[in-house]
Amino acid sequence: MTKRRFGKRLALGAILAVMLATPAVTAQEAGAASKPVKLITPGGILSGELYALRGKAGERVATYQLTTEPRRLPPPNGLCNLETGPETFQIVTNNDVQAAQLKSLIGKEISIRVDEVACAQDAGQVSEAVVTKWSVLTHP
Repeated sequence: MTKRRFGKRLALGAILAVMLATPAVTAQEAGAASKPVKLITPGGILSGELYALRGKAGERVATYQLTTEPRRLPPPNGLCNLETGPETFQIVTNNDVQAAQLKSLIGKEISIRVDEVACAQDAGQVSEAVVTKWSVLTHP
């Protein structure tokens, strides 16, 4: 049923598959590493799509997330233990006015001016970084 050279052919095929896949993987890694990541500083602008997040166990806490391009954080936060920096930022609302302002912008592209940002520390946070002080920029 099987030929004697079947194992040799199978091994050769596996080696060829690995050799052909290796350049594609290294090209992807090189492309991601060569692209410089911008630094977000206090007063910097983050732009991206705004999402609403649900609180744990049915809590009624207004929690929002902004997804944007990777950004490095200023020291001492550095890269938040990530190679490229955080891409998701949890927006913390400090009062009902801020919560109402963001609620009307869910699902839209927005820009915010960041005054205070830090890496996520708690295990329950789904974002990579947390913006605690911010203001929404108006679009023309």
